[in-house]
Amino acid sequence: MTAWRRCGEAAFALAALAGSAAAESCTKSRDYILGAGDLAKPAGTYQNLFKTCLETLNLSNIKDAFILKDGAVAAIPRNDTIGATAGTLSEFCTRFPRSTLRFVPRTDVRQTTDIARAVKLSSSEATSCSKITGAGGP
Repeated sequence: MTAWRRCGEAAFALAALAGSAAAESCTKSRDYILGAGDLAKPAGTYQNLFKTCLETLNLSNIKDAFILKDGAVAAIPRNDTIGATAGTLSEFCTRFPRSTLRFVPRTDVRQTTDIARAVKLSSSEATSCSKITGAGGP
């Protein structure tokens, strides 16, 4: 029974570490943006985006997520087909109706390995959840 317990504890520890590693991009991007100064938005906005980023990691089709300097959350989907990302966007907008999600296509994923470059990706082509749901706003 002790061996089973150790296996269970090891599995729990690995799961906890996996969650920490995934959240790292949210943390790295927030820390980079706040530490760099020259903020495009008030500092509180980035703290709120950090919370949204962490919650975005819980969406089933999200492999990783990080904060963009222009005030959106960027996400790397596990499956980047139109159907899969549409479902993910719908779930995101239901949970965060005043936010904007920018998907990072496979062709741009390499840019996200350098957090200084990743946070500068633009969300200008992403449509805000407010516009998608018809709730108005930016």
